[in-house]
Parts: sequence; structure tokens; C-alpha cells
Amino acid sequence: MTAVLPSWLPEVAAGERHPLAFATVSGAHLYGFPSMDSDVDLRGVHVLPAEEVVGLRTGEETVIRSWVREGVEVDLVTHDLAKFCRLLLGRNGYVLEQLLSPLVVRTSPLHEEMRSLAPGCLTRHHAHHYLGFARTQRRLFDRTGELKPLLYAFRVLLTGIRLMRTGELVADLTLLLDGAPSYLAGLIAAKRAAEHGAPPDDAPGRERLAADLDALTAALEDAGASSALPDAPSAHDALHDLVVRTRLAGR
Repeated sequence: MTAVLPSWLPEVAAGERHPLAFATVSGAHLYGFPSMDSDVDLRGVHVLPAEEVVGLRTGEETVIRSWVREGVEVDLVTHDLAKFCRLLLGRNGYVLEQLLSPLVVRTSPLHEEMRSLAPGCLTRHHAHHYLGFARTQRRLFDRTGELKPLLYAFRVLLTGIRLMRTGELVADLTLLLDGAPSYLAGLIAAKRAAEHGAPPDDAPGRERLAADLDALTAALEDAGASSALPDAPSAHDALHDLVVRTRLAGR
């Protein structure tokens, strides 16, 4: 396993049963703190043929596969185009991050059109997605003491704050350190050394970490309340048209 993405990833995307509109890398590689034992999280969109949507035998809306190649564990999750678009319209920051990930393994004109529609999916209510994700990761850190969920909690709060304030979706924690607690750079370095390790000995104590996470949570709540982002997505009609055109074209 490696922190460097393997060169054969495009072969994986090309070998799927249904054509992929795109496949991108998510997880620790996207978030800026992959370790030598990190797996590779591939996420994307497949396109079911019309007969597997309107017929009696319907295709899989979600495909999940995991395997190991050359010592690298790969987790692949793809959604059918229509399901993915529904998720995009449901204030789901996770799928937006997948769509807009700069770590592109496979792309297409359909992918580019979807990316162009992404701004119309953003709403102030995406703050709730990131607040909920942060709560889950904080509970996991409290239970396990592992560094990984702690960094995830910081990452989603800082991503959410940037999104609410600027409309810019940035998932890489290393690009969100301006104004963040100064010790985060050290925690990132420790995470890169071990996927499931504990915080380093010189990390702040639990009380300091909790106080900083509480402050970022409050900042995200305030940013969501005052955000200039709209209350509802505007891309519904455009995404509907995209799904219909793609399905009828059989691509």
C-alpha cells in the first residue's frame, strides 16, 4: 500500500461493466493526509442502459467492490447517474467532493457537464451535512482515540466554513490551515506516518482539542446562517434534462 496513487487506476475504471461517466479519488488522498497504509477510495458514476431502468430486470443503482492489487487495497463505489444527481440535489457535500475532486482517474464530456452544473447544487443547508459528519467523527475519536477521525472532524468543519463563506468547495485539509489551529500541520504529518495511529505525544490534550472543535462548530453554524448561498438548488431542471438526454442516447 502506498500514499502515491498507482498508475494502473485508469485500468480499473475502464474495466467496469457499465460505462463510467467519471471516476475520482476520494478519502485520505483527497483530504491531504494519505499514509503509506491508506487504501484508495475510488468514487464515480456509472450509466445504466435504458433497458435496465425501464424494464422488469433493473440494474444496480449502486455498485460496491473492494479488492487488493499489488498490495494496494482499492474500494470502488459508483452510483447510477440518476441516483447520483438526486444525491447532488440533496445537500450532500460528499458527492459534490467526489464530482469536483481534482484527482481524476476517468472523465468524459458527461463528467464535465455535471461539473459545470455543480454550483447550482450548492445551498446554505450543506452546512448541516458537514456539521453532522463532524459530530460522527468526534464520537468516533472519543471512542477510539485514533488520529484519523480527529483529522476528519477538523477537515469537514473547515471545508464547510470555507464553502459557506465563499461558495468554494475545498476538501484538502492542507489548503485550509490558514486561521486553523497551528498544531494541525503536525497532526497531518503524524497521520501520514500511520493510518490508524494515535495522536502524537506532543498533540494537544482532549480538552484543548474539544474546545477548538467546539469553536469551529460554532463558526460553521454562524457561517451557514449568514451564507450568501441560496436556500434551494437551482440545477434540478438542468440535471433532469442531463439524465434524460444521456439515457436516451445510450451513453
